[in-house]
Amino acid sequence: MRASEKSSSAPSGPDILSGGAYARKQIFSRSRLVAWSHGSRFRLAQALVSPFAGARILDYGCGDGTFVAMVHDRFAQAIGTDVDAAQLADCASRFRSLTSVAFLPQSLVEADPRHAGAYDVVTCLEVLEHCVDPERVRVLDRLRRLVAPHGRVIISVPIETGLSLPAKQMARRVAGWRRIGDYRFTERYTWGELMRMTCAGSSASIPRPVYVSSGDSTTPYRYHGHKGFNWRTMAHEVAQTFDIQGCRYSPMPWLRAQLNSQVWFICRPK
Repeated sequence: MRASEKSSSAPSGPDILSGGAYARKQIFSRSRLVAWSHGSRFRLAQALVSPFAGARILDYGCGDGTFVAMVHDRFAQAIGTDVDAAQLADCASRFRSLTSVAFLPQSLVEADPRHAGAYDVVTCLEVLEHCVDPERVRVLDRLRRLVAPHGRVIISVPIETGLSLPAKQMARRVAGWRRIGDYRFTERYTWGELMRMTCAGSSASIPRPVYVSSGDSTTPYRYHGHKGFNWRTMAHEVAQTFDIQGCRYSPMPWLRAQLNSQVWFICRPK
């Protein structure tokens, strides 16, 4: 029986998902707008990986494991990997009843040759916007090494330019005023920065704040928030490593990049 056809007795609904930090903030948010936007994001992600049901999937930068838990029963094996050791431990504990699922440190997945070219589909969802420039290039190379030659890499990043930017900033401010999640800590733009990124072309940029955290007890890493991220600039970087087979947008695909929250790249290795 194909993995996509088997039934799983392990819980996979709201009860098992709602314990995740990102799931609580996003798909279970008190804000209907936030829940709708991120719910649409996860539904599109599931649709994009469906053609690979029965194969092996790797979610690179899995966060709280929500996506792995949503799709695990469609695949022969579902692996989540992340730089945050505490997050991985939480995933392993919350999803311990799920079959054919594992959560592994990124350093292990990247170093172990058994993972090279081992995955029919690799997802990297809402990760690259947080990478500092050298790390983003390195991650793209790692994704290429992990995906099978015939496989696909599916990348999603937020749209933080055009009319989407002021609309999202307003929604974030409202959510912050309502004390929803951690939106009260949303990064602020000056008027000049906001105008520049609202009118941004593929090369427009503003200074991006850099933060420091630790994925485990000893190794700090540097990362960005969303401020100043230009998805068109990143698209050129993706095209250096992959053939981009198509682009999708969510949550309102008919609006394309004009007023959407995320852009998706369906890629195959060159």
